[in-house]
Amino acid sequence: MEEDCCATQLIDGNGEFNVAGLENFMKKVKLAECGLSYAVVAIMGPQSSGKSTLMNHLFHTNFREMDAYRGRSQTTKGIWMAKCVGIEPLTIAMDLEGTDGRERGEDDTAFEKQSALFALAVSDVVLINMWCHDIGREQAANKPLLKTVFQVMMRLFSPRKTTLLFVIRDKTKTPLENLEPILREDIEKIWNAVPKPQAHKSTPLSEFFNVEVTALSSYEDKEEKFKEEVAQLRQRFYHSISPGGLAGDRRGVVPASGFSISAQQIWKVIRENKDLDLPAHKVMVATVRCEEIANEKLGHLRSDEGWLALEEAVQSGPVQGFGKKLSSIIDAYLSEYDVEAIYFDEGVRNAKRQQLESKALDFVYPAYTTMMGHLRARALENFKTKLEQSLKNGEGFAASVHTWTQSCMLEFDQGSADAAIRQANWDASRVREKLRRDINSHASSVRDTKLSEIRTKSEKHLAEALNEPVESLFEAGGKDTWLSVRKLLKRETKAAVIEFLDAIAGFELDQETINTMEQNLRDYARKFVENKAREEAGKILIRMKDRFSTVFNHDNDSLPRVWTGKEDIRAITRDARSASLKLLSDMAAIRLDEKPDHITDVLHSSLIDRPVAGTSSQITSRGASPDSLASSTWGEVAPEDTLITPVQCKSLWRQFQAETEYTVTQAISAQEAYKRSNNWLPPPWAIVAMIVLGFNEFMLLLKNPLYLMVIFVVYLLGKALWVQMDIAGEFRHGALPGLLSISSKFLPTVMNLLKRLAEEAQGYATAEGTERQNSTVVQTFRNEVPKPNLVSSSVSSSSISGIASSEGDTEYSSSNLTQRRRTNMQEAEPELS
Repeated sequence: MEEDCCATQLIDGNGEFNVAGLENFMKKVKLAECGLSYAVVAIMGPQSSGKSTLMNHLFHTNFREMDAYRGRSQTTKGIWMAKCVGIEPLTIAMDLEGTDGRERGEDDTAFEKQSALFALAVSDVVLINMWCHDIGREQAANKPLLKTVFQVMMRLFSPRKTTLLFVIRDKTKTPLENLEPILREDIEKIWNAVPKPQAHKSTPLSEFFNVEVTALSSYEDKEEKFKEEVAQLRQRFYHSISPGGLAGDRRGVVPASGFSISAQQIWKVIRENKDLDLPAHKVMVATVRCEEIANEKLGHLRSDEGWLALEEAVQSGPVQGFGKKLSSIIDAYLSEYDVEAIYFDEGVRNAKRQQLESKALDFVYPAYTTMMGHLRARALENFKTKLEQSLKNGEGFAASVHTWTQSCMLEFDQGSADAAIRQANWDASRVREKLRRDINSHASSVRDTKLSEIRTKSEKHLAEALNEPVESLFEAGGKDTWLSVRKLLKRETKAAVIEFLDAIAGFELDQETINTMEQNLRDYARKFVENKAREEAGKILIRMKDRFSTVFNHDNDSLPRVWTGKEDIRAITRDARSASLKLLSDMAAIRLDEKPDHITDVLHSSLIDRPVAGTSSQITSRGASPDSLASSTWGEVAPEDTLITPVQCKSLWRQFQAETEYTVTQAISAQEAYKRSNNWLPPPWAIVAMIVLGFNEFMLLLKNPLYLMVIFVVYLLGKALWVQMDIAGEFRHGALPGLLSISSKFLPTVMNLLKRLAEEAQGYATAEGTERQNSTVVQTFRNEVPKPNLVSSSVSSSSISGIASSEGDTEYSSSNLTQRRRTNMQEAEPELS
């Protein structure tokens, strides 16, 4: 970098011009070959303000920079120059010694003015480096220096068109567009106040100077941001002398080959001019003494007991009469200053008084801001309390906010007027606006909370109103399930919206917001029903099996079916499956938009009416193909409204059939068992044969009534044996178990009957005794009947109980058989007696 920029000290700290160094510099950078195509850029500003750092970053030079860790001191002495690396056309950078440095002191400002005048005389662009917080100040902003330099330059040189680029360092939150007018106004005032030659009495500033303003972030706090902004500023120096550039309208340019002679002559004229010497002794003394008096009064103010007590009090809360008390304290010290400084130069005295007043106000300003903060906090707290109380009393939200906002703002205005300081023109509007924003923010927060509570309450009531009815409709699976769901949704949503609108009436919301909130409530209701449908779709298999069991095991009167052999199990099964399929078709998709679909027809034709094997090429009249369910979407239904895809329906139906097949099988088995147990008559042809072949025997019986008596007695005995031994019940479970059981009970039963007949024939018992004996005999018959074989009993129980439905419906158990046995016994007893 050093080889490229060729940094050289042009003028040393004692004002000696380095002629040899300049000639050597021109040879190295080949300046003489440039003609008029070159530019000179200089920088001036307070000492330790970062001038060298800015130049190094801006032009890639290597001027010596201050080491902040060693303290703030003078780094650049005199005037240094270097080539700007990478800038076209050739640009020379000049780094001037900082102004207002402690090394030279207050008494040696001549060199500052000389170097500044030199920079203006030879440069095309002059960077004026200044801190952002110095804008509006006198010395720190270099106003006196510029005033003197402008005045002498108008007299010594023919002014050339120079660009003054004010570089604001460490910019704050204040926008650049607010700072730029201040700087331009200050330069205009300096220019207007400078005595000018007669030829330039009315010449505007723009005739000789272009004023530009830019701002940079802090190099120490925001280094990356600083470098980025410097890189953007660097772009403006490319082709700076071209039309439209920073120095595009410059005049009186010296050819590059004569730059050395021109610079030497300009510096010689400046050094010999005496108008740049020290100010008058009278002014200097007034400046020093008034500064001492002002500092003394400011120190007394800082330790004043009244001020300290007021400062301590304001830390705890608002102080009544704050502004009046503080104004009185400041007035007292300003009056003391006026008395002690009355004999000094008026201009200096008034300037230092203004500085004292400014510093005093800066010193007490934190207390004032604390006071305003208390006033704002108190007004805001009052607003919160009163608004909450109004809402508890049932008052409208919007009316309450309006009333208490006006009340609290009036309270703050009165407090801020009481806290105002007479010497300052501090504007409380920013604190007032902050209070209004805080009030609006709190009101908005409360409004959002209340609206959220109302919305949550409405959604809760709506969910409660929809939950069980929707679940019941889906479970019932009626003819028009979704039509009923839509009607229910519409009815409950309408009621909820009316209730919601009544609840938010006091908020005075705009119609668009109301419409949005109303639509959100409707969307919530719809979403709730959709989620409920998805929940029910997850339980569809259980619902289908329950529906099948209900329809299959109960008749039209909801009574349990008794499989007597007359029922059409195939038709009943078809009806039960159709009812279950209806549930599946209802839950296959969400139908809240009343859009037609053919899901029910497709499922019925594919699962109920599907062609049997061997006729798969035949298509049903509904138009469904065997592969109509081989899809993951329903043609008329949007994917987001699909609950069960066709493929899933097909899979569910297979599982459903597999799990309900056992119930159908058990019903068929029970029907066949009933038929076997009650079908004792011979075939019709056998009955006809018996009538034809037994005609002679029948006539014989008619001719001999004694046969009829014998046959009747045999019938009675056979009937008694039939009832006592429950032959029908024994053969119900098979021929072999029946024969084994009858053979074991036959002889004891016959012996008991004969014994009873013998006792009745002998007439031992009276009529009453006979009745008791009859009951005893009957009980004896019952007790002495052998218990069925374990094998036959287990077979009977398992067979009968197996007829029951697998889904927990009506069961046909052995308790029914026991009831029948007891009935037969009661029928048989009168016959025996």
